[in-house]
Amino acid sequence: MVLEGGTPGLEGTPQATREEQGRISSSSDTYDADWTNPSGHRPADAAPRERNRLRFTKVHNIGTWNVRGMNTGKLDIVKAEMERLNIDILGISELHWIGSGYFNSDDYTVYYSGNDNTRRNGVAVIASKKVAKAVQCFNAINDRVMSIRLYGKPRSFTILQVYAPTTDANEEDIERFYADLQQAIDQAPAKDAILIAGDFNAKVGAGEEPPVAGSFGLGERNEAGDRLVQCCQENRLAIANTWFEQPKRRLYTWTAPNGQHQNQIDYFLCQQRWKSSIQAIKTLPGADCGSDHQLLVAKVKIRFNTIKRQPATQRFDTSNIPAEYAVEVKNRLDSLSATEKAPDELWEEIKMIVTSAAEQFIPYKTSAKRPKWLSDATIEIANKRRAAKASGKSIEFRLLNADFQREARRDKERYWNERCAKMEDANKRGHTRELFAQVKQARAPFAPRKAATIKDRDGKVLQNEDQIKRRWQEYTAELYAGNRASQPAGQEDITEQEPDILDEE
Repeated sequence: MVLEGGTPGLEGTPQATREEQGRISSSSDTYDADWTNPSGHRPADAAPRERNRLRFTKVHNIGTWNVRGMNTGKLDIVKAEMERLNIDILGISELHWIGSGYFNSDDYTVYYSGNDNTRRNGVAVIASKKVAKAVQCFNAINDRVMSIRLYGKPRSFTILQVYAPTTDANEEDIERFYADLQQAIDQAPAKDAILIAGDFNAKVGAGEEPPVAGSFGLGERNEAGDRLVQCCQENRLAIANTWFEQPKRRLYTWTAPNGQHQNQIDYFLCQQRWKSSIQAIKTLPGADCGSDHQLLVAKVKIRFNTIKRQPATQRFDTSNIPAEYAVEVKNRLDSLSATEKAPDELWEEIKMIVTSAAEQFIPYKTSAKRPKWLSDATIEIANKRRAAKASGKSIEFRLLNADFQREARRDKERYWNERCAKMEDANKRGHTRELFAQVKQARAPFAPRKAATIKDRDGKVLQNEDQIKRRWQEYTAELYAGNRASQPAGQEDITEQEPDILDEE
């Protein structure tokens, strides 16, 4: 999916996908030794040119979190946690939203892919304002797999956010998930560095299996863990969590409702040749959004480049025209001499008078930020809930979680009551313009921005600008070729000619 504003070309030559070039090449053997060096340093035996290709210049915090439903008020809490913990990109599992698209929320951009009909599953990626400038495109595959592509150096970066079926799901659902995941990996450009994050609902365990799994996993491997390891072996991926030694409370990502059992089921997967760019991975038990999953954060060394897009056209606020504007336009028009001037020249002078006066007196429209309807008291309850979770007070945590949800519903009801009161006040004062503007805004359904999807003949999503242009050329050529083929060869034009004009006409 290409974002609004067009897709800038990242390389001078077209990029082939991994399926076109093959996932295993002889050149990738140079990076096989990287699995022994998880600390982020370059291998000593690498050539200088290869070290330059492996070098990333800035550390970004990338997280993944199963929020168990982004219900009332939770998005604001998640954004507050991202700001507090300095997280640049956060993948979300179990979103429970309908549809797909992207929208801006304060200083963050939310890209999401949900179910088309029901509020189940769903994945999303939340990017900070600075990182969102490097997002080139995103692909909403289904309610379990999505990807975004970021323009970076020395390589662009493709991030996949996933939510795998649970172990109780049908075998068909599990195979469909891994087929969709494989399709997303194959569609990524071959030169991109790939990072896969999310809730895989699988236990890899503590057993070492190089170069896929390290020795710092948690627990024993189950059948779902075997399927995940098989997928990593087929795509030359490494399960990055298992390569970093951490205390147990920094390893498990899910806690049972009774608090007695913890498992490691959320993971970061990366390509084996780019594993040295990941410096550390651990959970942050102090982060809280009312979920039984822990926030998992990876420190990734990479540099994102800002994509230059066309600035939005500024428009005058015609609802706020001062009286000075009318006076200025009238004075200038009175002094305008219309004699002995061509119509085009006269029009240019009038247009210049109107626009220059507007720039002097009429303000431009500004995008009004959505008011925060969560009260300070409700946010304070969320902070107390986070403290209770960090101190292990499970009973207090559940009570505060119920209090937060109750107060969030009250805040939302209070927010709508205040908006209705403003509408009634505008109606009493006779300000119909303000009244209908507020009614239109209140009744308008939430409509995220959509992204155009360009696919090739095989149904694969195209992400490169050159490939998209080539596909448009093929489509146009086929379209006009079909029109020419529909007319039989040698058939004369039988269009009836109009009669000549008579003299009396």
